[in-house]
Amino acid sequence: MDERDYRFLCDLAAQLRVDSVRASAAADSGHPTSSMSAAELMAVLLARHLRLDPRDPANPANDHLIFSKGHASPLLYSMVKAAGVVTDDELLTFRRHGSRLEGHPTPRLPFVDVATGSLGFGLPVGVGLALTGRKLDRLPYHVWVLCGDSELAEGSIWEAFEHAGHEGLTNLTVIVDVNRLGQRGPTRHGWDLSAYARRISAFGWHTIEIDGHDPGEIDYALADARGARRRPTAVLARTSKGYGVSEVEDREGKHGKPIKDPEQAIIELGGPRDLTVDVRPPTGPRDPYDFVATGTLDLPAYEMGEKVATRQAFGEALAALGAACGDVVALDGEVADSTKLDAFAKAHPERFFECYIAEQQMVAAAIGMQARGWRPYAATFAAFLTRAYDFVRMAAISRADLCLVGSHAGVSIGEDGPSQMGLEDLAAFRAVHGSTVLYPCDANQTARLVADMAGLGGIRYLRTTRGGTPVVYGADERFPIGGSKVLRTGGQATIVAAGITVHEALAAADDLLDEDGIAVTVIDAYSVKPIDVERLRIAAADTGGIVTVEDHWPEGGLGDAVLAALATSPVPVVKLAVSALPGSATPQEQLEDAGIDRHAIRLAVQDLVKRATG
Repeated sequence: MDERDYRFLCDLAAQLRVDSVRASAAADSGHPTSSMSAAELMAVLLARHLRLDPRDPANPANDHLIFSKGHASPLLYSMVKAAGVVTDDELLTFRRHGSRLEGHPTPRLPFVDVATGSLGFGLPVGVGLALTGRKLDRLPYHVWVLCGDSELAEGSIWEAFEHAGHEGLTNLTVIVDVNRLGQRGPTRHGWDLSAYARRISAFGWHTIEIDGHDPGEIDYALADARGARRRPTAVLARTSKGYGVSEVEDREGKHGKPIKDPEQAIIELGGPRDLTVDVRPPTGPRDPYDFVATGTLDLPAYEMGEKVATRQAFGEALAALGAACGDVVALDGEVADSTKLDAFAKAHPERFFECYIAEQQMVAAAIGMQARGWRPYAATFAAFLTRAYDFVRMAAISRADLCLVGSHAGVSIGEDGPSQMGLEDLAAFRAVHGSTVLYPCDANQTARLVADMAGLGGIRYLRTTRGGTPVVYGADERFPIGGSKVLRTGGQATIVAAGITVHEALAAADDLLDEDGIAVTVIDAYSVKPIDVERLRIAAADTGGIVTVEDHWPEGGLGDAVLAALATSPVPVVKLAVSALPGSATPQEQLEDAGIDRHAIRLAVQDLVKRATG
């Protein structure tokens, strides 16, 4: 690097600082000091090492840059201004109503793959993108992730370090902005770069310790990272928060606040500049790899009356979908033999990703893959998906298209006990913005819904059952999203069930209530969200009362979905759900103890009919 280049990079870094100050001042909010510490790091990356075409955000060969420290968004927006993606006028709309330049980055802005701001999220997604580049797209793009030192306290960061090191992701570089100060005070290791280096290198990473305000050292480190072999690289950069402005530099209590005197700060930084950067476009191949697929979906078919676990049907159906569609991929949390995802692994090993018992990394990797246009299905026990719930929330904010599958749901799993029972999942996924929540009761229904999920948008969640259940639908039956199925028709009450409780409801209607002379309607509400509002309202009007039954806690599940649908319908609704903490017992004993078996349904319907008739 000659003196002219060095001077340009110093001036560009100063411009990024000035623009970060200006944007935050215009908004009267934001995180300028967190942006200022990383200005040289991003100036050198933007001007010398990032490979993307600003005129073509969809170019598959573009590098990827993730601001895991998403609160440093003023710095990102200053970079895209320097690259000509946004104007100075738009820069000053930061955080305003309707602006693309939100408080934390979202994909509304070109070149932003995912929303960030929940610390510990960006690096795991970067691992997913790097895996995609190497194993799916098979393109030479590089993934750059800017992390703050505070977020290195997050467990998800270390899941990412472990996974990337294990995979040897040479196409991944994390740049850690070690500015010593977090939100409320000093970080755990302060400026001790060697403390970070020892930990990260233990996970198989190449580490480089530098002065994060020296463009020459930064340039060398980033070049070394791009040329690394066999290992991902972590650049550990010592910086000062609020660098260049005496009012805030390395001072506690300045986090997340605009600078009090922005005009003086701009003067101290050398004044405004109007530098532009011609970002280097990628020069390598741009066509992602295309896996061979038949284009014809041949789903498994099951005979009516046979007993098949819906988890088994999920695995077999996904393997069939993978044969038909080359863009379908699968991720496992080291339970593929239980979720039955192993059927896909055996059929399509190049598109199967073992993430081990690291559910946050599993979900984040899937988010990274979908950002490049792949269609991921990630599966584990329903109970364990709760560990990754924040990442699911961030996926929704990222406008991600993601299929998640939770097996071993509810008390019906039996003897394993409550630690293995997903009893919160329906509520959790119903609460996710724009989500679809599906709960099939038999194998043919499961197979069809697994295939249909692929064509939906947003977060899709499918709940499967551990034990075998009777096949009640033919293989040619269709199950529209937002629909339901009426399995029995009667005028005295309606039973609404899903999954395992559909079979208990049918047994109650056919074997027990028939003895009582009570004719009931049984609705299979396989689409929990969106729920079939119209059919529920018709059933409520026709029968005068509803009993819901679910293998889930009472809060937020099927019963509450039905109540919401019937909010304007003045009919009684009785909710049967798991209300007491389960122990170990057989599946049927669990259903009985929870009060959601056929006998409990019979008693609830009897009571409802009795009250209705006076």
